[in-house]
Amino acid sequence: MSLWILDTDHVSLLLVGHPQISRRVTELGSDVAITVVTVQELFNGWVVQINNAREAKDFVRLYGKFSRTITLCKRVPIKDFDQVAGDRYQQMLMEIPSLSKRRLQKDLRIVAIALSVGATVVTRNYRDFSQIPGLLLENWTQ
Repeated sequence: MSLWILDTDHVSLLLVGHPQISRRVTELGSDVAITVVTVQELFNGWVVQINNAREAKDFVRLYGKFSRTITLCKRVPIKDFDQVAGDRYQQMLMEIPSLSKRRLQKDLRIVAIALSVGATVVTRNYRDFSQIPGLLLENWTQ
């Protein structure tokens, strides 16, 4: 059985109905997962936007999108950042110092989870992810 883990960018595109991503998720069903890191990123993003909103129409729109995000998170398996993923994360940081940039930390946690469960990461971010030996990548936007 194969497993594909969507990175946060692909989940965001799925939430707005990207046709190729939606089709692949439907085709693969329970073989598609997200990570707890992506859930954190999505929720943090919505909290900031909702807290900065001032008008009722903005709240209606933002809470609607937040609700769709929650619904997606209930339907898609969520992979945890467990001890095995934590060990992979530390190993990557030690072996590839260029990955220690702050902007890459959440992406690296997603990668660590994917490597720990033998999954392919679905991303458009080949530039950063291709530095990691043994990581399988796919881009479902093309």
